[in-house]
Amino acid sequence: MKLTITTNVSVDGVMQGLGGSNEDRRGGFERGGWALPIRDPEAGARISEIYGRADAYLFGRRTYEIFAGSWGAIPEMMTSPVGAALNSRPKYVVSGSLTDPPWAGTTVLSGDLAAAIGELKARLDGELLVPGSGALVRWLLANDLVDQLDLLTYPVIIGQGTRLFPDAGPDAALDLVESRSTAKGITIQVYRPTGRPQYATG
Repeated sequence: MKLTITTNVSVDGVMQGLGGSNEDRRGGFERGGWALPIRDPEAGARISEIYGRADAYLFGRRTYEIFAGSWGAIPEMMTSPVGAALNSRPKYVVSGSLTDPPWAGTTVLSGDLAAAIGELKARLDGELLVPGSGALVRWLLANDLVDQLDLLTYPVIIGQGTRLFPDAGPDAALDLVESRSTAKGITIQVYRPTGRPQYATG
């Protein structure tokens, strides 16, 4: 099973609170809901395509709770293409404390995550999609478990909030598979990790 990350970020790499003003106010974040005013039909169609082709989904705890309370609970969101895909396919959430997940079709992964996710990748066919889930994404990259990264970058600088990649972390070389932009300037890029980068010497 191919593990794919899909993430929406600003030009300065912020991924926090993109969907709603009160979605995620950790750290005093006050600039939520920044993606929706910019999103255009082409970007929306690409997001629907990404979710629609997935065979299962893997979440960090916080993203899972946001999705369960929206795509898994609000009728108009549940019946959208993204919601229909999410609600009809297996979902896995990484958590050491969640014991009774509220969203039907959810399995909790805990303990040895590398082994559990490695087993999923070996046992299942198709694509395992990781939406958002910044802390989980950074861990997956550090443990060489990512096969593809679908990145949508919005033409806006947020100036605060949690960023996809930390100031210090593992490095990775990326092979650009696809790149295009939408009418509103959202860039859609598909990368595949290819090991560590090469650095100039001397």
